[in-house]
Amino acid sequence: MAYPQATIETDKGTITVELWDDVAPNHVNNMLDLGGKGFYDGLGFHRILDNFVIQGGCPNTKEGANGMPGTGGPGYNVDAEFNDRKHEEGVLSMARSADPNSAGSQFFICLSRGGCQHLDGEYTAFGKVIDGMDVVEAIAGVKKDGNGFPEGEMPRMTGGIKAVETA
Repeated sequence: MAYPQATIETDKGTITVELWDDVAPNHVNNMLDLGGKGFYDGLGFHRILDNFVIQGGCPNTKEGANGMPGTGGPGYNVDAEFNDRKHEEGVLSMARSADPNSAGSQFFICLSRGGCQHLDGEYTAFGKVIDGMDVVEAIAGVKKDGNGFPEGEMPRMTGGIKAVETA
């Protein structure tokens, strides 16, 4: 099956993901819609936990924003679309609060199967990195504090998220 693709342009390079519209169509459409509107442009990766995830997509990470990074969203929620896809290295999944139906714009990319296997069936996996895992690892390698917040410059989505035309 050929999946739609998107690029995540960052100051560390480009990440290309395939988007699993067969198991999480609402999450795929949400990311592409927000990306098409420029929502992700300039947002940072605010949560980086070794052997676990890099997380981004919070509007409170934009330069000049006032809110606490990790607490913002687009102003609406997307209901969970739990599926049987495993949270392994490179899997793209939606962040949420304790409410399973609270996803909005924040997403994460898994850094390892061992660190993320407990997320299976609890978070909506909706894609996977197909090119640029080295960029994900570069983001994961930035200096961070004990809570996973980047120290110094926060890695950023310089060009946001864009759909890729596929044949």
